[in-house]
Amino acid sequence: MYRRNIIENVIESIRFSPVTLVNGARQTGKSTFIKTSFVDAGSFSYATLDDLNLLRLAKSEPITFLTQQKERAAIDEIQRVPELLLPLKKVIDDARATRRFLLSGSANILTLPKLSESLAGRMEIHTLWPLSQGEIRGQKERFVEFAFSEESPLRPQAFSQADYLQAMVFGGYPEALAQMKAGRGPDWFKSYVTTLLQRDIQDISRIEGLSELPNLLDIIAARAGNLINFTDIARATKLNAVTLKRYYTLLEMVFLVVEVPAWGRNLEKRLVKSPKVFINDSGLLCYLRGLNVQVLEKERGLLGSVLENFVVMELTKQLGWASVRCGLLHYRDHQGNEVDTVLEAADKRVVGVEIKASMDVNPSDFNGLRSLALNAGQRFHRGFLLYTGNEVIQYDKNLWAVPVASLWL
Repeated sequence: MYRRNIIENVIESIRFSPVTLVNGARQTGKSTFIKTSFVDAGSFSYATLDDLNLLRLAKSEPITFLTQQKERAAIDEIQRVPELLLPLKKVIDDARATRRFLLSGSANILTLPKLSESLAGRMEIHTLWPLSQGEIRGQKERFVEFAFSEESPLRPQAFSQADYLQAMVFGGYPEALAQMKAGRGPDWFKSYVTTLLQRDIQDISRIEGLSELPNLLDIIAARAGNLINFTDIARATKLNAVTLKRYYTLLEMVFLVVEVPAWGRNLEKRLVKSPKVFINDSGLLCYLRGLNVQVLEKERGLLGSVLENFVVMELTKQLGWASVRCGLLHYRDHQGNEVDTVLEAADKRVVGVEIKASMDVNPSDFNGLRSLALNAGQRFHRGFLLYTGNEVIQYDKNLWAVPVASLWL
């Protein structure tokens, strides 16, 4: 059993919002989180739309289904009946002061037509990603808060190259971790991908025969960490532009594919730049690309994109509970200088995080961070180069090389 670090945020949401939605990919632990944290303690009743009888009632008589629930009710697998959100609005408006609904879903139902505004101002949303490295180790990471502070970095506990490789290949799906330790990881991931593409996507798309989706997912995995190029992907998949975009959106809706937008000094510049694309879990990424610890040890050239995906998702998870509200972006200038991730706080301060798979650091590795600092001006707070060595090295007043393990100090 793992303690999930978003729990305090969800508890606060329940206090102030009539509806709280915990969403995320299948098998990230949403049902377990809701049951152990809220249902088993007796504070919420529980209904799952995996129950065929409840599913039929929710579809045919949504108001009856909702009013039969207790005043504090948890409803699981909400993506199976997204139409419930509209009658849910009426039910909570009739008893807004006392009603509390805790929903969970394996798809981003708010991107569905006509539903995105149905609970505006009435619902808070929290995403439960696969386990973070801190959750696996029983601690709550604070790298985001640290990054925007004035604190000097501390040297974390030494992490070997083998430790990093295992963390990346194992990933963070709770069930997959146990299966990986038993040597059955690829079998689990194969079954997982098949079930998700055949069931969850069918639930939200109502489209039969999406046989191209596995191939599309494989192609995106091969391009993880790169700018999204739909023309190139369309050529590889032989899908027309409209179909490709629709299928890609479905993969985003079930939280398999994660986009990181470009950073720019103004919104107009951001909109014209391409986002980078990632897979939601490094373990799943390694499965899709046929990688394991032995392959990564022999072919170090493959390690960079996997490590970048790993770090991007660790930061994405931490944004779910960090006290500093910020966005996650990437940076690239006209000369080709890049910063893998940029954290931008609500007050527009910027922290750059560059990722390097090597154990060694060179001054030229900071070129991207220096370009970002020049472009951001006074908004630039500081920059970090995450690498797989074990020493903390200061390269400038506000530029540091720190171990990747600093993420879960």
